Amino acid sequence: MVSRVMIALQTAVLFAAPVTAGILLTAPVGRTLHSASAYTMFTVAVLNVVVTVVLWRRGDGSSKPILYAALFLALTLAQIALGIAGWKTVHVPLGVLMFGLSLLQLSQIRTSEPVGQS
Repeated sequence: MVSRVMIALQTAVLFAAPVTAGILLTAPVGRTLHSASAYTMFTVAVLNVVVTVVLWRRGDGSSKPILYAALFLALTLAQIALGIAGWKTVHVPLGVLMFGLSLLQLSQIRTSEPVGQS
């Protein structure tokens, strides 16, 4: 349940990033909003690593999600660095890739209760 919420939050934040990027192109407040979305994504990525490690240590699952969470943290750090450096030709496609990977990860999370049962 907790990992499902973390991945959903990650996906929502990744969805907000291009919205704030569009605002960045049209309004002065856009830079602040896009920067805030980057820091939010960083925070969510760090929390995701911490949560997956804690769940694994408690015995609530395999260590495989830790690898995915760490990869996302690394991609987030790369994305932030590329954005600060102004390398839009890599920054934009990496953002699209990250959103796609997050959607894929969200779609693969199994629910604890079968569909249709209450």
